[in-house]
Amino acid sequence: MPPHRALRDGRAPRGPALRAPRRGEPSVTPRVQTRMQPHPQFEVAPRVVVSIVSHGHRDAVLALLRDLARHARLSVARVVLTLNVAEPGLEIAAQSACAGLPLSMLRNERPLGFGANHNAAFAHAFAHACAHGAAEHFAVLNPDVRLRIDPFPALCAALARDAHAGCAFPEQIDANGRPCNPPRPVPSPANLLRRYVGGGELGQRADWVNAAFALFRASAYQALGGFDPGYRLYCEDVDLCLRLQLGGWRLARAECAVQHAGSRASRASALHLYWHVRSLVRLWGSDALKRWRRR
Repeated sequence: MPPHRALRDGRAPRGPALRAPRRGEPSVTPRVQTRMQPHPQFEVAPRVVVSIVSHGHRDAVLALLRDLARHARLSVARVVLTLNVAEPGLEIAAQSACAGLPLSMLRNERPLGFGANHNAAFAHAFAHACAHGAAEHFAVLNPDVRLRIDPFPALCAALARDAHAGCAFPEQIDANGRPCNPPRPVPSPANLLRRYVGGGELGQRADWVNAAFALFRASAYQALGGFDPGYRLYCEDVDLCLRLQLGGWRLARAECAVQHAGSRASRASALHLYWHVRSLVRLWGSDALKRWRRR
């Protein structure tokens, strides 16, 4: 991945101080602004590069782009949309849905895996955004995520509060408002059996977070080389979270929530089930997990 330079935090100029009216001057009531303001942790809006990968997810992608344009215009420096397969007409529709936000599109000649696609988006965006001082964080979003507010100020605030936080994550909720995809312990055969057959997972540790929506400090993502592209789908988020923490970074929970549909394709597709099992085998034999267990 190309290097990028760390960005310095800027400060917005302060407005004029309010004063009481002098004798004879009319009293003026300040006008209340109804537009959503930046998170109080920031005097200037945080700048984030958002990466989305579409693999035939046209409708979901367009809905997410409209959410970003509607709610996160102050936070997002650039959206990188990767077309993992050909989707005629999506490029024009995406530009319209994302009106007001800088949009880059990457087109793959052949489909790539989850991690490889986001790594390519990071390399593309930060070769330009960071060079011009416009972004410092990298967000990975699944197409089936929906936004009701701008979550990025709270996520950036979580990173700002802890200099050793390398990844911030929101609470994920389903369409009915119920929590889903919580932080979990490292998947083991026993935990997976209990999760899918019943009884709940063993332990309450938060070893990793679901990368359907995650915000990474760009310097941490770059230092670790991003996702391991050897995981085509599944477990790449587990691996990256372990390597982040082994590298001295922490996971930070942010005070915000996003909606995630979560299709659970490995339960309905033989190919996805194969990818899931293969990724688990890779994870269980990985150097990262061995070092994690020895720590």
